[in-house]
Parts: sequence; structure tokens; C-alpha cells
Amino acid sequence: MKRLLELRAAVIAAALVSAGAALAASEHAGHAQHTETYSTGEPADAKKPARIVQVSMTEANGKMLFAPAKIEVRKDEQIRFVLRNGGQLEHEFVLGTTEENLKHAASMAKNPDMEHDDPNARKLDPNKTGDLVWKFSKAGEFEFACLIPGHREAGMVGTVVVK
Repeated sequence: MKRLLELRAAVIAAALVSAGAALAASEHAGHAQHTETYSTGEPADAKKPARIVQVSMTEANGKMLFAPAKIEVRKDEQIRFVLRNGGQLEHEFVLGTTEENLKHAASMAKNPDMEHDDPNARKLDPNKTGDLVWKFSKAGEFEFACLIPGHREAGMVGTVVVK
């Protein structure tokens, strides 16, 4: 009887591990599919020519800022954002709609140690640089924001107008 119970427990454990792996794979597949479509456009080919737009991230006098705070681009234009964190805190640059960024910011507030590697975002340590290459294939008004808790609220948000 004891052997039968041990066998049943082993079968149940194996089924749970298998179900967990299947769930993780389906979540990963769903995430991969989500990363292919963005409201602002799509990741661009870094090997192709792009207009360079320099964006500075800083904090001063109780405010956190992007400079410039407004960027105009043409539909289907490829942009290489050259990002420089000249501040003393970690900052990020996330392209999206206001609604998307607010939703993402709420998730980050609940999970401040959240790590992600999305093609529409870059996180930079103080005094570091990075870039993000993007093709704005959709017209409209979008935003870029720092979604680290408290940063957006301190003014770290900007606008991209795609004509």
C-alpha cells in the first residue's frame, strides 16, 4: 500500500512539473508574440540608416526630465535614439501610448525589481549611454517615459508626434 501511494505521488508530481513547463512555454510564446506588435511602430534594423535623435535623462531641483521633451518624426521614419543618463539615478526610456505606459508603471510599482528586455525600452545606470532604434510605422501622438516608480510623477515624460 505504501508503495502504491509513493507511486501515485510521483505520478502527480511529474504531472505538475509537466503542466508547469507547458504553462511557462505558453506564457513565453504569448510574450514573444506580444513583442512583435507595438502601438508606436516596430523595432528597426540597426544596420540601416537612421536619423539620430539625442535624448538626455536628468534630475534637478526635485524634477526628473527628458531633453528634448517633444520629438517630431515622419511616419515610416527610422530613428536612432541616442540616450544619455546624465543624472545620479537609474532611468529608463519607454516608448508607448500613455495608456500602455501608465499600465506598465502600475505593474512596476507593484514589482519594483521587475526586469524586462523589451525592444521599445532601455534602462540606463547613471552616467551611461545607450541607444534604441525604432521605426515609427504608425501616425499619431505617443509618449516616452521613465516608468521607474516616482520618476514619471516627477516629470519624466515626453511626447513623440508622428506625422
